[in-house]
Amino acid sequence: MEDFLRACHTTIKESGAEELAGKMCMAHVSLLQRSNPDNAAHHLTIEHLFGILLHTGDMRPLVTLADQFGFDLIAREKPAVKPLMVALGQLSAECGDVGRLIFDAAEDNHISQHEKAQGEKAILEAIDALQVLRESLKAA
Repeated sequence: MEDFLRACHTTIKESGAEELAGKMCMAHVSLLQRSNPDNAAHHLTIEHLFGILLHTGDMRPLVTLADQFGFDLIAREKPAVKPLMVALGQLSAECGDVGRLIFDAAEDNHISQHEKAQGEKAILEAIDALQVLRESLKAA
């Protein structure tokens, strides 16, 4: 918790507490006090954390929090939205490719390294198609 609070406080100080606090509709002194881990009365809320991340774009507090729970935070680009039925069709085609590839590879009861690599590539393409469908559904 200490590392997380320090990451929040550092982000606030380095981003310009006065300007950040203004964007968050609060006094900069209050923001600094709330985020200061050396202040016994500090009280940083989830809304404050959201505001810090939103207005600074600095993900150090989130990275630190994730790390303390054994996770890595990795940024990803959202795929371009497509018409819903186009995205669904592409997903179906990619899943079909995966199924056909694995079925053909297992036919001789042995899967070579090349077949594994092809399968991995096809699976990643299907995952990408699923992400496109997800974003397209959100946008629909």
